[in-house]
Amino acid sequence: MQPRNMSMSGVVDLAAVKAAQEAKAKAEQARAQAAREGGAGAVSPADLVIDVDEATFERDVLQRSAEVPVVIDFWAEWCQPCKQLSPVLERLAVEYNGRFLLAKIDVDANQLLMQQFGVQGIPAVFAVVAGQALPLFQGAAGEAQIRQTLDQLVQVAEERFGLTGLTVDPDAEAGGQTARQAPVGPYESLLNAASQALDAGDLGGAVQAYKNVLADDPGNPEAKLGLAQAELLQRVQDLDPQRVRKEAAEKPADVQAQIAAADLDLVGGHVEDAFGRLIDTVRRTAGEDRDTARLRLLELFEVIGAEDPRVAGARRALARALF
Repeated sequence: MQPRNMSMSGVVDLAAVKAAQEAKAKAEQARAQAAREGGAGAVSPADLVIDVDEATFERDVLQRSAEVPVVIDFWAEWCQPCKQLSPVLERLAVEYNGRFLLAKIDVDANQLLMQQFGVQGIPAVFAVVAGQALPLFQGAAGEAQIRQTLDQLVQVAEERFGLTGLTVDPDAEAGGQTARQAPVGPYESLLNAASQALDAGDLGGAVQAYKNVLADDPGNPEAKLGLAQAELLQRVQDLDPQRVRKEAAEKPADVQAQIAAADLDLVGGHVEDAFGRLIDTVRRTAGEDRDTARLRLLELFEVIGAEDPRVAGARRALARALF
């Protein structure tokens, strides 16, 4: 199936990269706090299994696949194997705790979607990652096989596209478990030290300060964002822009030349150019060179932030280039 193109809108001026990332970090902190308080920043386990039809497919599957792998369960009320498979998938969706979203599609009511995916029989299970449809298995597979398939899907989604899944509200978990508290630590002082190091042009000091936070709290959103920004600025500080762009123009197959130019593009606020350059490099290369370009692209996604629509669009383009 070729999913429909999703319209992208919204442009953010990144000429002042540091100010933009500070604002993004504050937003991430607010979402994390909302999640800890059971607010809109997190979903409940019940939200991990959704019913989808032709009217909601683009919103609930295509668009959501830019932030989390979406597993599709094609089923029907009259299908006995479906009644064996669907409860297993639903239980695993909750157990995997937001690493994938389960979308259930009734084939009797959604014949067009069934045809678009080329479903020949049910139950049939597909995944959509960054806008691209992938077949997983057909028939009532055993739980061990299902788990192995889901583990591979989650790994590919994270390593290739940086999709880490949804945040699940711990307060809503079965058994009434209490919400996890944010790790206690001197993060405010460390983050202030990192910010001061950036202001002083001490990029190495800023990188180390952010790494100190992440060593104790790997999910700290401000530190993750700050580290990606500081490392980007550190990479470009000694580059000669004219020379880098000349080499990139003359050597389109040189992965390192394209990576250096993409870094400069991003610092200069040319986000689409940076993403497009690396996606083109991925498309033209193979093996270690392709993986090098892909990993740098994922790093640049971190600098901009997962919620920027240009990141979602680039992830879909990356998926097309890889598959």
